[in-house]
Amino acid sequence: MEQDLDTGKINDWRSIVTLVVFVLTNINVLFPFHIPIYIPTSLYNIFLHALSTLRVCSPRDVAKDNEKSFVKLRFPMNMVTAPLIADLFLLAIMAIGRQEIREGTIGTHNINPLDIMVFFITLAYIAISIDASGLIRYLAFKVLKWGGKAGPRLFCYLYTFFFVLGSFIGNDPIILSGTAFLAYMTRVSRNIVHPRAWIYTQFAVANIASAILVSSNPTNLVLAGAFNIKFIHYTANMVVPVVITGIVLLHFLVYIIFEDENLIPTSIEIHDLPDHAKGKKPVNPNIPFARGHLDDDEADLANNEEGKLLSLEEIMNPFLDKGGAAFGAAIMAATLVTVLALNAASTTTGEHPVFYVTLPAAFVMFCWDIAFGWYHREETRNIARNGRQDVATTRAERAFQEEESRRASMAHGALQKAAVVNSSTSCSDQTNPPQSQDEAKEKDTTASPISKEVEAAYQSEPPKEHSGEISNSAPHPTQGIPSRLVLNTVKEGILTSPTDIDLSNAPGTSQASVEGHNTKPTTLVSISQDLFRWLQETFPTATAVIVHLPFALVPFAFCMFVLVQALVTKGWVPVFAYGWDHWVENTGTVGAIGGMGFLSVVLCNFAGTNIGTTILLSRVIQSWQDIHKQPNASHISDRTFWATVYAMALGVNYGAFSASFSASLAGLLWRDILSRKHIRVRSLDFARVNLPIIAIAMIVGCTILVGEVYITRTNKPYDA
Repeated sequence: MEQDLDTGKINDWRSIVTLVVFVLTNINVLFPFHIPIYIPTSLYNIFLHALSTLRVCSPRDVAKDNEKSFVKLRFPMNMVTAPLIADLFLLAIMAIGRQEIREGTIGTHNINPLDIMVFFITLAYIAISIDASGLIRYLAFKVLKWGGKAGPRLFCYLYTFFFVLGSFIGNDPIILSGTAFLAYMTRVSRNIVHPRAWIYTQFAVANIASAILVSSNPTNLVLAGAFNIKFIHYTANMVVPVVITGIVLLHFLVYIIFEDENLIPTSIEIHDLPDHAKGKKPVNPNIPFARGHLDDDEADLANNEEGKLLSLEEIMNPFLDKGGAAFGAAIMAATLVTVLALNAASTTTGEHPVFYVTLPAAFVMFCWDIAFGWYHREETRNIARNGRQDVATTRAERAFQEEESRRASMAHGALQKAAVVNSSTSCSDQTNPPQSQDEAKEKDTTASPISKEVEAAYQSEPPKEHSGEISNSAPHPTQGIPSRLVLNTVKEGILTSPTDIDLSNAPGTSQASVEGHNTKPTTLVSISQDLFRWLQETFPTATAVIVHLPFALVPFAFCMFVLVQALVTKGWVPVFAYGWDHWVENTGTVGAIGGMGFLSVVLCNFAGTNIGTTILLSRVIQSWQDIHKQPNASHISDRTFWATVYAMALGVNYGAFSASFSASLAGLLWRDILSRKHIRVRSLDFARVNLPIIAIAMIVGCTILVGEVYITRTNKPYDA
């Protein structure tokens, strides 16, 4: 079915509004923000009170501060909400209708969003399950040992490892585990001053490698579906430019871009793991609070010695679920082989959606994770329970120490005031004439109660060292102060031991489990929290995988499909197609490769990530095809057409590491992981470091692609 190529539609006001909304939506995706919404406090309290009455939330969640007239809420405008609001707005003004929504979700012109999303999410489950088993961290540890202390050699080994692994399982699992691994490795190294070279290289190579297989990136799925490309043919055309890009880029990174001893030292000095830690059983990071209070204090331990020891344990003593890793690897290999075989045979056996293979495979993997978790439920529950108790005890001890410090401050204040009063009295006795006995008694009865308290305390209890439940090498703040004085200077109801601390708010501690704190009613929120905690403890792997699945991609992709379809029906995509046609006529095949490569990389940063860019450019190229199917139109050469398509494939994969985090979902994930590992990457630094990397990668990739299409393609007319 050919597209409508009427460009006169762009003069309609709805068409103009559609383009403006599309541009603003993509800018919003690039620069997310929050909209403040002010609600009257009384109305807000009534709403929360109704929720608490219905047992949805706890009464403590109801706002009690009536001093402010309005309550400020923040509505997010990001990659999930902005495209959805844009679609709803266009629907409201009747700029789009049933046709655009149906074609943007069910599919049209060989682009099937529903099939693509099901395929990607199900395959992602298998890949992330392999990651959750600890296989990637374990293999990275082995590579670290093979690389030794030679900096450039270790850099090359890790580069090759991430490249090979990313070619098969995609970029998301590499970013999930590889980013954390490198953050820990650079932290425990004595002479790697900045992790820049390692983390930027890992992010770039993960996205470069994802261009080889169709299944490694959703952009490849969109492109392959739009132009009816067999998966094996796609890989055959992409493998040479991508592999040569990887080889050439490695040398540029080591000898030019990151040629700094502070970034890639000649010899890397990594702290040694203490003997007592080498024999410890590795901790499963999927179990909540598996390391006890150390998980709770990770932010505070970022740069001290205990934090470095934890980081060292993460990389030198990694957790590995051997059964899950082996089973997951076998399922992934069987799935990819079956998908390739089924796709290659589709011309004779009929078209079959590829998720017919990945959905059952993901279900089998899910059943394995559930069964494995249930079999080991007692062990994982005990680990989680002990970890929660450790967190609660640690928090209680801290609160007790803070309370005792407060007591000590109050006691010292009382002593200082008493000393001032006694000093004043002594001076007064020296300067005043002797008093009679009756006058002395009268003065004694009006003496400061604090001075009396101090005197009585010291008479009945001489100064001695503090003997509390928490002992430290340093003197306690109340050392030398009578304990009866300390206790008398604090109000009633104070804490006298760590066990007096309210543990009801400790992580993972239910209200019913803490004696004396079962006063809060059971609500829907508390039930949901308890259920999620039970799932984490009983099925740690399956829960961790589901939490990390890229579900945000689903609404975003569907909404972007609808927006692009709106541009198609409103005449804008044909306008872009005619512009592209003029460019190709004037520049030829080489210009098509260079122009499409540049355009796709730039649009990744300004057209709704590389997913939105692939959707838009695929429709533009399809319209370009239709332009040349018109009567008396010239033909597109086979060489030029496929040069354009594969240049776009290079650009939308490489464009993920270009100028902005939002150029891809992987970039947003990479930034968030680094932030949790206490490595802050600014937007300006991201663009500054990546620009030379993307420039080299695109120049090399496009150059190789030019040679490839001139060798393997001819100038005969392209036949769809």
